[in-house]
Amino acid sequence: MANTPFGFSNSDDDGDDDAARRDSSRGSGGGENPFAAFGGGAQGFDPAALGQMFTQMGQMLSGMGQGGPQSGPVNYDLAAKLARQQMGTTAPVRDGSRTAIRDSAHLAEQWLNEATILPAGAARTEAWTPQEWLDRTLDTWKRLCDPVAEQISGMWTSALPPEAQQMMGPMIGMLGSMGGMAFGSQLGQALGQLSKEVLTSTDIGLPLGPADTAALLPEAVAAFAEGIELPEREVLVFLAAREAAHHRLYSHVPWLRQRVLATVEEYARGIRMDFGAIEEAARGIDPSALTDPSQLEKILQQGTFEPQTTPEQKAALERLEVLLALVEGWVDTVVAAALGERIPGAMALAETMRRRRASGGPAEQTFATLVGLELRPRKVREAAELWRRLTDGAGIEGRDGVWAHPDLLPSAADLDDHASFVDRIVGGDTGTFDDPIAQLEEFERKRANEVAQERDSDDEDRRGGPESGPAPV
Repeated sequence: MANTPFGFSNSDDDGDDDAARRDSSRGSGGGENPFAAFGGGAQGFDPAALGQMFTQMGQMLSGMGQGGPQSGPVNYDLAAKLARQQMGTTAPVRDGSRTAIRDSAHLAEQWLNEATILPAGAARTEAWTPQEWLDRTLDTWKRLCDPVAEQISGMWTSALPPEAQQMMGPMIGMLGSMGGMAFGSQLGQALGQLSKEVLTSTDIGLPLGPADTAALLPEAVAAFAEGIELPEREVLVFLAAREAAHHRLYSHVPWLRQRVLATVEEYARGIRMDFGAIEEAARGIDPSALTDPSQLEKILQQGTFEPQTTPEQKAALERLEVLLALVEGWVDTVVAAALGERIPGAMALAETMRRRRASGGPAEQTFATLVGLELRPRKVREAAELWRRLTDGAGIEGRDGVWAHPDLLPSAADLDDHASFVDRIVGGDTGTFDDPIAQLEEFERKRANEVAQERDSDDEDRRGGPESGPAPV
């Protein structure tokens, strides 16, 4: 898998060469001009050079048009086609595997009922082939990719000199198509590889598939179990429990799914392009290479599109990292409580999953290159420890009740200071009015008393006022 599926990577510090390159691409107005390579700054704009660029773009579009029509910032038809080519022919799932997965999920759900107050979130559990994983998750990938692609695509056209914008007119759409195919090409390569490696529909911590459907991929599960000296049945139940726990959380915490996707969009809005890199690449592009998809792929993998990390992006990525760490830590805690005494190998499997994350598994790598985020294992371990301590201090109901509102969740600082957060939740050193759950319970108690008093008053009004005289015997 390429290290940069979308041809970019974050960089906090720019080297001297990068700075000099950006300086050379600035026009007379002081703004960055990514098309300086086609004729200098805004005052030295060369229409003939722009015409040559159009010719190159037309060659590329005619050479790659077989990917299908494009209706958004990413050519997903091309992405799906390339992903299917990479995964090759996939064998159908055997009936025995489907039955084993359904039975494992049913058993896991029963045990999870004792470890969390959140009810089952999946109406069915299915066994998917890599092809089915691609088909059932592509809609969610669109939601994750479109904000990033739209931002980068818009920067291409907004950075054109005014003369170029006037001359391009409707041909700006051609530029968008070129970018859409570039994104689609690299996304397809990444998804094709990922489809053969993910174990479940929530393997990267996100609900990629349909909301009511849990899924395991038996081919990948079998490969995962080969190096583990545990019965395959135990591995299936363990992975089914993790999948079911993710669905319980995402199904019964209604704001969670939208919050994750919205944070990705916040990240996209903070993208700032390094147009110096675009200029550098433009100088060395051979027009003949634009008609060869494989050569174009090499050009894009050189880091041509390189967004610079902004404060807005850093803030969004920190929120997303903490949120996903809390999800994974909660799943680790709940699954350990549900399976710990029932499956002898549960602890070993949990450690294997943690090492898989720590080594930068394929799922985490793809997501990291997608949104510039790396799920640091330390955060996941810290989150799991926080949930365990909160379970000890506040019980299962107190722990799961924290998910009632995003403002109640632990912050990044809380992951490093478990005791303070647990004290706030259980009403330790901070007092009742510093405890958000206690405030909520106090409000609900007062409201219930008010409703009861209003009901009693209505009853008296219907009877004509309070009764007087001795009570009947």
